[in-house]
Amino acid sequence: MNDIMAQADELRRTGQAEKARKLLLKALEQQQNDAELWYQTAWTHDSLGLEQEAVAYYEKSLGMALSAESRKGAILGLSSTYRVLGVYAKAKAWLDTGMNEFPDYRPFRVFYAMVLYNLGEYGKAMQELLMEVAETTSDLSTQEYSRAIQYYADKLDQIEDR
Repeated sequence: MNDIMAQADELRRTGQAEKARKLLLKALEQQQNDAELWYQTAWTHDSLGLEQEAVAYYEKSLGMALSAESRKGAILGLSSTYRVLGVYAKAKAWLDTGMNEFPDYRPFRVFYAMVLYNLGEYGKAMQELLMEVAETTSDLSTQEYSRAIQYYADKLDQIEDR
C-alpha cells in the first residue's frame, strides 16, 4: 500500500493529480480499512478543487487511526475545506480540535484566524495573526517589536486617554 501512496504522491507533485485520484480510488476498493489511504484520497480530491467530495474522505480518515503527522494534515485539510465551502462552524470546531491535540502546530492558528475572519470575529482574527507574526518572524526589525506587537494584539481598539 505504501507503494501506491508513494506513486500517488509523485503523480500529485508532477501535476498529474487526476491520475493520482484514480489510482487511490481503485486502491480504496481493495483496502477500505486503511486510514492513510482515505487521507491521501481526500488530499488528492482537495488538490483538484473537488472540496465537496474531499470532505467524506477526510472525515472517514479522521474516524480511523492515522499517524500523528497525517492526523494533523487531515484536520487542517478538512477544516480548510469546510472554510472554503462556507461551513465555518465545522471549520472552527475542527481547528479547535487540532489546536487542542497539537498545540505546537502553528498552521492551525493561522487557519483559525481565517475562519474567525469569516465568522466576523475580526479583532480576534487579527490578534491570532499578530501573535503568530510576533512569535515566528525571522525578520530582525520586526523581532525588535515582538513584545509590543504581542502586548497590543488584543488591544487594537483601545485608545489611551492621556
